[in-house]
Amino acid sequence: MITPVVNRTLHTYHNTLRILCQAFQIEFEGHDHRCERLLVQEAFRIHRAGQMLVPVIDDAHLMPADCLRKLRLLCEDFPRSHNLVLIGQPPLLQSLSLTVNEEIRSRITYSVVLPRLSPETIEAFILGQLDHAGLGHNTFTPEALALIVRSGEGLLRRTRNLCLSSLIEAVRDQTRIVDLKQVNRVLIQPHWRKDCDQPIA
Repeated sequence: MITPVVNRTLHTYHNTLRILCQAFQIEFEGHDHRCERLLVQEAFRIHRAGQMLVPVIDDAHLMPADCLRKLRLLCEDFPRSHNLVLIGQPPLLQSLSLTVNEEIRSRITYSVVLPRLSPETIEAFILGQLDHAGLGHNTFTPEALALIVRSGEGLLRRTRNLCLSSLIEAVRDQTRIVDLKQVNRVLIQPHWRKDCDQPIA
């Protein structure tokens, strides 16, 4: 199985073709039509070799709908054994549910929404990252760790950012231990607050 990955957020169709060509070591030059023809030829070569092609597009929710439509047309010319994997945030599903995108949605064979991680998994992630950084598990007090786990809401990026911001606050306080004081100082920052907590202008 060959899985070229498009993981840049500038998801124009031209850039997507260029990245796919780079993944298959195809010289990218000329118009999009030439690149499409070369990609289709490569897909059939891979198919004849008994391999399967599965391009993966990350952050697909940032890709314009017209780019998805062009990709759909390109994939129509690929051998039927190939697949395209889209990874994105919930707005991707919302976009595909629109009537104008029915021809894309009707070709989806499998979809899944990843659940948020459990508190135990998030805590294990934080402790694992502390091990990786050579810091002790007591870097966060149990209360601070519990607040971070709860405020991270099962999302790794949110949890990571909260941990880093809390560590920065600890450096500012010239302390080696992150306590509730540092975590709360981060959580009162505007970008951490919910819309309902924002003052009405």
